[in-house]
Amino acid sequence: MMTINLVCVGNLKEKYWIEACDEYQKRLSKFCKLKLVEVDEQNKYTNIDQIVSKEGEIILNHLTPHSVLMAIEGKQYSSEELADFIREKQLLTSELTFVIGGSYGVSDEVKKSVQSKISFGKPTFPHNLARVMLLEQIYRAFMINAGSSYHK
Repeated sequence: MMTINLVCVGNLKEKYWIEACDEYQKRLSKFCKLKLVEVDEQNKYTNIDQIVSKEGEIILNHLTPHSVLMAIEGKQYSSEELADFIREKQLLTSELTFVIGGSYGVSDEVKKSVQSKISFGKPTFPHNLARVMLLEQIYRAFMINAGSSYHK
């Protein structure tokens, strides 16, 4: 069974975000082992470069050989294409890591250290919503690969 790591800057505070993520984590448990890593926002620093750098140092410690950064400049995938992407990764590795950076983005070191970048499009989404969207899309990908009718 594949392990999916989700490395996110910040944590969920609102009950509705927590419940949405919990639901997709429960659904995903049939298909993969999901590990969630929440990186503390480095708001104790006033300089944005310092914030991004410190968050980046922590993120780098959680990257695996197959890591994907969620980034506006990344490649846009349809749900079917994401399912193909995950299926192809399953042939290469047992562990895939997705990264959602902080509100100021991620360091150049993180960008250079990931193997792929994926985008949900040009709009900017709150990190809490991006996390839910990513979990749903990963779940949808597994459902597509399983031949389920979930994806219509």
